[in-house]
Amino acid sequence: MPKLIDLSHLLQDETPAYPGDRPCHLMQIKSAERDGYTSFSLSTGLHAGTHLDAPLHFVAKGAMVKDLPLETFIGRGRLIDVRGEAVVGYKPEYASLVETGDIVLLWTDHSKRYGTAGYYGEHPVLTDELADFLITSGVKLLGLDFPSPDRMPFAVHKKLLGAGIPLIENLTNLAGLAGLNHFEIMAFPLKIGAEGSPVRVVAKIM
Repeated sequence: MPKLIDLSHLLQDETPAYPGDRPCHLMQIKSAERDGYTSFSLSTGLHAGTHLDAPLHFVAKGAMVKDLPLETFIGRGRLIDVRGEAVVGYKPEYASLVETGDIVLLWTDHSKRYGTAGYYGEHPVLTDELADFLITSGVKLLGLDFPSPDRMPFAVHKKLLGAGIPLIENLTNLAGLAGLNHFEIMAFPLKIGAEGSPVRVVAKIM
């Protein structure tokens, strides 16, 4: 039987949001005991917790989440161990690891700092060279266990999204994939007409 590993943070009231973004508020407004049914209300920016960035996030007239093919969100996963690298760059060995259509996950272990001030202020960043490699390799989705591939002016964001590679930010539990050559990633967002969406990311290990 396949093993499933949840790579998503819990979405709850006061889930951390990127600085300057609208915070996440999850409130119970009805209860079965008092009202006969239970109901919650969710108000959040779309970049809180584990989420997807669609091209529209940084590309004028780019694709919304709803426009992306379903095939984008399921496929062979490739874990790249980049722990300890504050600046994550290209290495020649990646050329034999990554293939067209892969979903690449970058494992920095920065997720251990999730919920702290340093999580957003001191995260790793990607080089242009690595972004170029991912584009030319035909990667269809890139996942990060940190909040952003770059900082202002967000050149790597623009490069990857402009090339049609959506991003999943704020992954967790990537240590559970260490040493595995074969696993499948499923990362379906909401069918939403917007630039981003919460996403439940799951690794399926055969």
